[in-house]
Amino acid sequence: MCQTTDTELAITTRPDANFLIPQLYSTAADWNAQPAPPLKRGEPVRSLPATRPTPLNREVTFGVDEIIVSKTDTKGVITYANDVFIRVCGYPEEHLIGAPHNIIRHPDFPGGVFKLLWDTISAGQEIFAYVKNMAKDGSYYWVLAHVTPTVDRTGRIVGYHSSRRSPDRAAVAEIDTVYDLMREEEHRHHNRADAAAASLNVVAAILADKGVSYDEFVWDLIHRTSPELRGVS
Repeated sequence: MCQTTDTELAITTRPDANFLIPQLYSTAADWNAQPAPPLKRGEPVRSLPATRPTPLNREVTFGVDEIIVSKTDTKGVITYANDVFIRVCGYPEEHLIGAPHNIIRHPDFPGGVFKLLWDTISAGQEIFAYVKNMAKDGSYYWVLAHVTPTVDRTGRIVGYHSSRRSPDRAAVAEIDTVYDLMREEEHRHHNRADAAAASLNVVAAILADKGVSYDEFVWDLIHRTSPELRGVS
């Protein structure tokens, strides 16, 4: 299990994933940075903008040696955002801190993947996922996200930590064909929860046909498209 505590850095259980871990790329400051104080009881969470950006067919990219880092509380409210995150998403820090992390959620991102991510990390497990996000101006950007729970000394989950790298273009193209099928299924449902569950069933059928788990599917894709891992078994 990959988790973080107040004083320990998150280490993935997969040794072949070390290229995703920020402290190996001189960004330990992001991992050690103190998040904003938790909201006090009754204190309102910063609401999403009244008018969400109009999605644009314009991509924002970031360096292959850069890592987007953010931290949230258990409700997904942002408590820390690093400089790369702020620059790529276009929101100033004061707009991000205290806002729901889904302020950057792109409408093209399948609800089923979002549900899988939250179900996994809320159960205390790490997850790797390809995610399409939306910047403040409506542009989009893809990330390969590694999300882990943060726990206190008693093992209680107190928040979540996410580090995101720029994914390989071939990986994006391949995963987006799966997301296309998920979106197609979700459009058949009016209820958001039903749509997410239905699109996860689509993924389950694809994985069953391939005879692999979600983790195996994602890691096969990462291995085949990441120069750092090609040839690593």
